[in-house]
Amino acid sequence: MTLKTIFISTGEVSGDLQGALLIEALKRQGTAAGLELEIVALGGEQMAQAGAKLLGNTTSIGSVGILESLPFVLPTLKVQGRAKQYLRQQPPDLVVLIDYMGPNLSIGSFLKRELPQVPVVYYIAPQEWVWSISKRNTRIIVEITDRMLAIFPEEARYFVEKGGSVTWVGHPLVDRMESSPSREEARATLGIAPEQTAIALLPASRPQEIKYLMPVVFEAAKQLQSQLLDTKQRSQLSQSKGEGLTQSQADSPLFWIPLSLEAYRHAIEEAVKRYGLQAKVVAGQTKEILAAADLAITKSGTVNLELALLDVPQVVFYRVNPFTYWLARTFLKFSIPFMSPPNLVVMRSIVPELLQEQATPENIVRESLELLFNQERRQQTLKDYQEMRKLLGEVGVCDRAAQEIFQLMS
Repeated sequence: MTLKTIFISTGEVSGDLQGALLIEALKRQGTAAGLELEIVALGGEQMAQAGAKLLGNTTSIGSVGILESLPFVLPTLKVQGRAKQYLRQQPPDLVVLIDYMGPNLSIGSFLKRELPQVPVVYYIAPQEWVWSISKRNTRIIVEITDRMLAIFPEEARYFVEKGGSVTWVGHPLVDRMESSPSREEARATLGIAPEQTAIALLPASRPQEIKYLMPVVFEAAKQLQSQLLDTKQRSQLSQSKGEGLTQSQADSPLFWIPLSLEAYRHAIEEAVKRYGLQAKVVAGQTKEILAAADLAITKSGTVNLELALLDVPQVVFYRVNPFTYWLARTFLKFSIPFMSPPNLVVMRSIVPELLQEQATPENIVRESLELLFNQERRQQTLKDYQEMRKLLGEVGVCDRAAQEIFQLMS
């Protein structure tokens, strides 16, 4: 078999997931084409499990914002230096960049300058098509890339207009969600009774989010818990003539928190105790928790699409350092039509978004109660999800991406 080497660079938890899905497809397509693949990467544990040799783990050194990124500058530069040294000494047959804008623009520019013979594919480009703060960033993305593999239709249109060589392959989560359990299967696995209310809380996949997002979402959860349990207890008392809640019902978790990184467990479990939440923190069962939920209260990110594909109503919120937000809005003229992927896919509001000063516990509780109890609102959400689903492409996204990559290596 012919040996080919592919270098993949990405960061953060979501990039690690997308990288792992791509590696699995590359392995499948490589075997079918009679190729032996060596995959070297910047990424995380999921990519390593899929078969990549990691030069550096980047899942815990990512951030959003200006001040927020400062603690990660030196670790990121160190990892980039290691990657560039490897590329210089052992040029691969092809490089795949996945999101991770700052570091990947640096690596891509290095490749075009020092190793122009190595093809570069940008798979899941940074969302310049949404918030294009810098025309320079868009220009660099196009210049360093031999082929862009777009996951959103609007992304493909934007970069084609800017002169990029672009193929729309669809969104890889379409593939991933094919193996998701049904609501009934997920609840059976987690031990959640069919009639129990289960709310997924997804506050953090980056260190900064523990600081800026978790207090907001946990205070909202505390208020929501008080209202829901009071309503439930009164209903039970009315129905059972004073018997009230059974012990098993009273003790069962209302909130389920999938752990994105084990490093966050202590902080999250301590906060659960501090806020008095009936919550369970679980590692390794994210799919089951999302599929079992009646509602999710979630930070903005890839998980918003996962929830939409599972037909789970959600409240999306995000906060950064107030100075970062002021700086971006005042001097960088930062503005976005939407921040959550479901809304970006259809380019209209189908899930509620609460950004910065709007992301208060009270607003989160209000939107959550609407989605839990207003049946008309829930049904409209599910209808909008179906519209979104049609714009994400057909199953086989990762295999199509892998085929495009192999074409550039031939």
